[in-house]
Amino acid sequence: MVGGVAAAPVLAQDPALSPPSYPPLPAPSLNFYGSPGLLDMPSAEMQPDGQFSVSYSWFGGQARYNLTFQALPWLSASFRYNGIQNLSTTSFSTYYDRGFDVRARLWREGRYRPEVTMGLQDFAGTGVYAAEYFVATKQFQAPALGFGGATGKLKLSAGLGWGRLGSYGAIGNIGTRSSFTPGSTGGTLSYDQWFRGDFAPFGGIEWQPNARWGFKLEYSSDAYVAETQDADVFVRKSQLNFGAEYQATPRTRLGAYYLYGSEVGVTAQIQLNPFHPVRPMAVPAPLPIVPRSDWAKTEADWSHNWAQSAESSLTLRDQLAQQLEQDGLILESLEIDSTRAEVRFRNPRYRSDALAIGRTARVMSRMLPASVETFRMVPVRSGMGLSATEIRRSDLEMLEHDAHAADALVAVAGIGGAAPLPDAALVSPDLYPAFSTSVSPYSAPAYFDPDQPFRLDLGLDFKASYEPAPGWVLSAALRQRLWGNVKNGRASNSKLPHVRTDQMEYAQYGTTLENLFVSRYWQPDHNLYARATAGLFESMYGGVSAELLWKPVDSPLALGFEANYVVQRDFDQRFSFRDYKTFTGHASAYYELGGGYQMQLDAGRYLAGDYGGTLSLDRVFDNGWRVGGFVTLTDVSAEDFGEGSFDKGFRFDIPLDWMLGKPSRNSFGLTVRPVQRDGGQRVYVPGRLYGQIRDAHRASLIDQRARMWE
Repeated sequence: MVGGVAAAPVLAQDPALSPPSYPPLPAPSLNFYGSPGLLDMPSAEMQPDGQFSVSYSWFGGQARYNLTFQALPWLSASFRYNGIQNLSTTSFSTYYDRGFDVRARLWREGRYRPEVTMGLQDFAGTGVYAAEYFVATKQFQAPALGFGGATGKLKLSAGLGWGRLGSYGAIGNIGTRSSFTPGSTGGTLSYDQWFRGDFAPFGGIEWQPNARWGFKLEYSSDAYVAETQDADVFVRKSQLNFGAEYQATPRTRLGAYYLYGSEVGVTAQIQLNPFHPVRPMAVPAPLPIVPRSDWAKTEADWSHNWAQSAESSLTLRDQLAQQLEQDGLILESLEIDSTRAEVRFRNPRYRSDALAIGRTARVMSRMLPASVETFRMVPVRSGMGLSATEIRRSDLEMLEHDAHAADALVAVAGIGGAAPLPDAALVSPDLYPAFSTSVSPYSAPAYFDPDQPFRLDLGLDFKASYEPAPGWVLSAALRQRLWGNVKNGRASNSKLPHVRTDQMEYAQYGTTLENLFVSRYWQPDHNLYARATAGLFESMYGGVSAELLWKPVDSPLALGFEANYVVQRDFDQRFSFRDYKTFTGHASAYYELGGGYQMQLDAGRYLAGDYGGTLSLDRVFDNGWRVGGFVTLTDVSAEDFGEGSFDKGFRFDIPLDWMLGKPSRNSFGLTVRPVQRDGGQRVYVPGRLYGQIRDAHRASLIDQRARMWE
């Protein structure tokens, strides 16, 4: 049998991925610092695992922009950007400050035991908001009192704070502590100050009568010395704060408050969780597997004679290509004999390679003759075979309706390396040369200019790509800025070569050539992947680049080496260059820690000629969400580096299919540095290897094994 029974596509929707209804609240409410808490004071609560929260708060001439990520069920990290008006101890009309917080839960709430959390606030900043604390929170059922529903929640919190949170009503002292010093460059850990100086109690109560409303009362231990005693930012008359909050949608919360006996405050919170997409995923349902016992009834149906006909094999290849195309997949080649078939395919549609492999296996089960028992699926990217999943057809037929099908299929499937393209493979015709174009919006932000903390350019990217043969890519992007104010930013004051801090100069031109390069990808040996790229890599640099990656399919460890010779482009971003040129390169180690956590260590020479290393830690979710941070230390001194002392930052990547509910491999991401300086900077080279390859290797496929049946 060469054909199969086609099923009409229907939309499949997983009820578990539907947006949450209002009860219960999606997460603990946040305080003015973007962490779970009351108003200004923290609570011991943790957000749901993986939660990513963005919040804005304002009161008394102070604005705080907060980003918080629940990295582990018991650990969260926050980044905050603050603006304080009329802080007369500084030379700025508005004093801007950046800070990092971290919170760790010491133990969970029990029947009689409260939840207890330890926090470090602004532990690597200038110290304007530096504080440490222990806080306990206990929850109780409470009457709704006319707000709807039978019962609500009552939360009691109490704690001890140091630093800012120990500046009013101190009940004791541990050692000495330095005060806030205006003009400090910050960026270094002030561990010698942690839990030092006066400590004071704080506490409060939060009543949530239903899933939408919350009311708060707290006693604050923050005297706001810098704002009310050393300056006249606002007048503090009381340590009691009051507020009400409203859950406007499952992801947004608004609040209004009366603070310190004199000030009105507001907050707005957006809480996103990778496990709860904005829209449930809706994709065409896969073709059902039709067991051979349903249609191969005679001895002739099981015959191997068809394999002797070259015409039959070509017909099978074309039918497979047509059916895979309906699933958004592209057949690269088919190698087949009477009992075994290998399909190499591209996956431009689905973020999950496990899903693409499962759909390919389904198509093979419906289209191939009954005698073919062994299926081998090889995802291909940039002309390279990434892995090979081998499954017995009889296992597919037996397990489709099994309650534990995902785990059972992994147990009987083999996942290994992809061999070179067999000589006998039937390559799909007319795939090469391939030409594609696209138009997409772009955004280019610039952060933390003291005159204007956030600047932004918006426009369109016009992209074109040409693939003359497998593994070869010629790509170009023309950028047209439509609106923006990055060009009005401040000039660089860096002591190092201006390898990144001339962003303002590059933003002066409206129409630019973003990149123009040619890349070659290939596999020099088993477990080895290689890339060579030449041209204009990005807006600031062009040159030549080579990369080699060792990554066994079943290993959590990968090792890579990259070498680049780059020349700085002229500000107009056409075909001319500036005088600055340098060699830069890194040796890299990648390690999958399990549970979606990935660690990367890079060591080598950076763009400014400095030597050092970068440690990165990311959490990658099965649906494509990625949140992580990085720290770079080089031989550049803190004084020469400038504000921030060393390079560090965080990044996040949100997949478009999570937001749109439609399959897509595209995503929206940002990298945010507290300050952009020239030390510890790398060139951006399109198409680096590890990210392309890891997604189709064993760990990722095992993590997403349930998607093989979607």
